Amino acid sequence: MLSGMKPLASHPLLRATLVVLAFTACGDNKKNAAKHDGGIGGTPGDASVAVAACTPTSGSTVSFRKLAQSVVGGATLATSPPKDPRLFVIEQRGAIRIYDPGELLRPTPFLDISADNKGPVLAGGELGLLGLAFHPQYAQNGQFFVFYTSNNPVKGGDPYVDVLARYTASATDPSVADPASGTVLISISDPFSNHNGGMIEFGADGYLYIGTGDGGSAGDPNRNAQNPNALLGKFLRIDVDHPVTGKPYGIPANNPFAQGGGAPEVFMLGLRNPWRWSFDRGTGDLWIGDVGQDQTEELDVLLAGQQVGQNLGWSAYEGPNCCINATNQCDQVAPFQACSLAGKTFALDYRDHVKDGWNAIIGGQVYRGGCYPDLTGWYFYTDNGHGGLTKARRLDTGKLEIVDLPGTFPTSPSSLHADSRGELFLTDTGGNVFQLEAH
Repeated sequence: MLSGMKPLASHPLLRATLVVLAFTACGDNKKNAAKHDGGIGGTPGDASVAVAACTPTSGSTVSFRKLAQSVVGGATLATSPPKDPRLFVIEQRGAIRIYDPGELLRPTPFLDISADNKGPVLAGGELGLLGLAFHPQYAQNGQFFVFYTSNNPVKGGDPYVDVLARYTASATDPSVADPASGTVLISISDPFSNHNGGMIEFGADGYLYIGTGDGGSAGDPNRNAQNPNALLGKFLRIDVDHPVTGKPYGIPANNPFAQGGGAPEVFMLGLRNPWRWSFDRGTGDLWIGDVGQDQTEELDVLLAGQQVGQNLGWSAYEGPNCCINATNQCDQVAPFQACSLAGKTFALDYRDHVKDGWNAIIGGQVYRGGCYPDLTGWYFYTDNGHGGLTKARRLDTGKLEIVDLPGTFPTSPSSLHADSRGELFLTDTGGNVFQLEAH
């Protein structure tokens, strides 16, 4: 809770929410129909979101419209608090900026924890401020969570740490956060500067999900991804509202190692660098763009209720290929991990570095907005090096219908994610922000 919290009717965050409710709704604002036993995936709480007025536009020819103002520190994600008309954009250097309705970029950052502002974020290359998620009750408690890289304060240890921290918005001004409110929840020692993951998002169960990279270098040299006791190369899941003794968070009872056999935070294993991923707000399905090694980019799709404890294969496999049998053995050195299909879940789309020209998949999101109804149910994704844009949707057969879209699209994309309305925004490494549109 915020210190000195005002009664809800007068709290500035709640007032901001009430402003949203005054906007004219457009499109389909039905509640999330998905039921999630065990609380897997989806949109937290009531998925009915009052949104700024738009005229629903027919058509499935997709383009991107660039917002007039850009951020300066390289944009890595655009997202929104629940039922909030503002768009929050992460700068890799360590700041969060706000676009108000009307796409006006506020000159003062919402939060700046960059090194140049004497903050903890270490940026450069694949390092920096990488993830942002707002608490489902953000309008009441002002809590939000960030994932960033920093220097390891432990002398003689690994040079880096991957950090999950909680902050709160100011109790008097909803346009800024309180930088002194930062509380570290998880700090993971990291030996290399690359493969840091960093995407975080709340599920319909109210738990916070965290994607971590395998620790970097090449070939998963520390064999983190298949080690259930390591927090690297994983999906983690924690309960931020009910801490337990010895931890500033709780462990969901149905986490696969909640009772032992591995780190209790681990939710899924076998990932290399799940840079961008998302839940489908309509179904709770989980779509993961897992960045590959030298040959294969992969898109994993896990249905709601079929996610707990899944093993996505790395580093025994890169994509569908056994590393032991690969020409370069996935850049690994002995001892190799045995390849067995048992207990592995494989991707539904693979992209080859040579044949397809992809080299760093950017997982996107299923469109659930109301402005472009012909896009509903399609998942959009891209690649940092290849660019372009692809859409996919899951068929009843379990396979994907995949369409590589014609057209010219932004280069060097870093994310493709939804705001509170379900409208999609693409960011690029140059600091530009684009809205996905259709006609």
